[in-house]
Amino acid sequence: MPEIKVTPLGAGQDVGRSCILVSIGGKNIMLDCGMHMGYNDDRRFPDFSYITQNGRLTEFLDCVIISHFHLDHCGALPFMSEMVGYDGPIYMTHPTKAICPILLEDFRKITVDKKGETNFFTSQMIKDCMKKVVPLNLHQTVQVDDELEIKAYYAGHVLGAAMVHIKVGSESVVYTGDYNMTPDRHLGAAWIDKCRPDILISESTYATTIRDSKRCRERDFLKKVHESIERGGKVLIPVFALGRAQELCILLETFWERMNLKAPIYFSTGLTEKANHYYKLFITWTNQKIRKTFVQRNMFEFKHIKPFDRSYADNPGPMVVFATPGMLHAGQSLQIFKKWAGNEKNMVIMPGYCVQGTIGHKILNGQRKLEMEGRATLDVKLQVEYMSFSAHADAKGIMQLIRMAEPRNMLLVHGEGAKMVFLKGKIEQEFSIDCYMPANGETATVTTNPSVPVDISLNLLKREMALGGPLPDPKKPRTMHGTLIMKENSLKLVSSEQALKELGLNEHQLRFTCRVQLQDPHSDTDTLHRVYTHLKSVLKGYTIQHLPDGTVMVESIVIKVSSSAEDPNTKVLLLSGVIRTRTWGVFFQPC
Repeated sequence: MPEIKVTPLGAGQDVGRSCILVSIGGKNIMLDCGMHMGYNDDRRFPDFSYITQNGRLTEFLDCVIISHFHLDHCGALPFMSEMVGYDGPIYMTHPTKAICPILLEDFRKITVDKKGETNFFTSQMIKDCMKKVVPLNLHQTVQVDDELEIKAYYAGHVLGAAMVHIKVGSESVVYTGDYNMTPDRHLGAAWIDKCRPDILISESTYATTIRDSKRCRERDFLKKVHESIERGGKVLIPVFALGRAQELCILLETFWERMNLKAPIYFSTGLTEKANHYYKLFITWTNQKIRKTFVQRNMFEFKHIKPFDRSYADNPGPMVVFATPGMLHAGQSLQIFKKWAGNEKNMVIMPGYCVQGTIGHKILNGQRKLEMEGRATLDVKLQVEYMSFSAHADAKGIMQLIRMAEPRNMLLVHGEGAKMVFLKGKIEQEFSIDCYMPANGETATVTTNPSVPVDISLNLLKREMALGGPLPDPKKPRTMHGTLIMKENSLKLVSSEQALKELGLNEHQLRFTCRVQLQDPHSDTDTLHRVYTHLKSVLKGYTIQHLPDGTVMVESIVIKVSSSAEDPNTKVLLLSGVIRTRTWGVFFQPC
């Protein structure tokens, strides 16, 4: 039986370093190629030696697909393509292609220029890597080769994020990347066809969480920011450059305008301009409200939010600062956090998920003494708040997507192992499908039952309807009688009359005959009458006729009686019919 194999090289029972290897119909596809923000050693990137110990990856991979521009999904891409070696196509959406190199270059600057790390990809490698990118449009089927095709669907989450439907022959896989089933202030909700894939590979970041209403979260967020500002404190909001940053900026901008607040709000220098540029360029990826009002007013041009300069961190008085990156693992957000951590008036609000090993994860788990670089210890006195504005699907959203796509099997990645176990049980119980959750380096093998697509002629369907049968139900198998013909590599089920006409053939009728012997001392005429009477009593609902030519007709089957030449008491019943079945002799027992 055909099999699909799925091996996480990253994000298997873990969040970070997303990289999933899928083998389907003889094709090998890499889904995402991210880095882990909790590590600074070899564990930062996926273990590509699983694919090959030596040599380039081009020989082993048919294509690479990147779901969105977050570094835990694309951060290892230049390392994989330029340093390990891959020359094949890399697929991603247009917004991801535009934003991905900017974030990769920021990541490189922090790692190489500021931290002084070696054996890392260069600016030129990022450019060379991006030359291999083939952009995807939503809902457009792209033929990678003669057998492999892919199609992108809107995922919400961040600008340009996409889920991908991968198909080889009759086998298919859907990979969600990160997605959000709830629309927000600047993006719509994820959506996919009822494509019934063999496997749905879904993120499970919030596998056990069902979030409260967005309105309540927004109200709590604004209340905490306002209270901190009122008592003269500074508020740090670590964010990633695009995504939650714009969501929360729109929220604070509206609140500041309504409340006529004077405390300054700052955003990391340069990123607001870049964000504005890309949201203008890819306005069709935002939600309906922003698209409608865009001509009159650009929602991303803020009156109260100004570019941040690092010298502002030392200014007296209250302020709100959005700084990158979102997990406090490096960059400007970490520098500001170090300066403000010692003052209990100040506050840090973590609006998204933080992976293990990052400063964000540590303070959210209550750690108040942090060991920084150079063995220095940092005392954390400021208030630490976690408010989930993360654009990941919660448990309810994951179940909603399963109902939408109707997969035959489920596979969970990008989540914590213990939480995955809980969600796995819920999925298997509610949907009666197998659910897999392989760890990094483990392979989940799913046996598929490939279906052969067949077109059915309209005339045949009309004939079935005329017979008074129930309306077709896509979830239930339905038996249909017709002639299967193959034309130009496609199969079609048609009526026998249409098949003869299309193929230019003449109709012939085959009759099958068999003999049944029974002992009966009566005359041939009496025996035939007894057979007729017996069949009338046992075959209710069938058309049975005793004809003048000395035969009995049961539907299309003709029955004749003659005596054996050797023994007149032995009667021979000749049965002749158009359709041969195994049940012909069942009712002809001695009368």
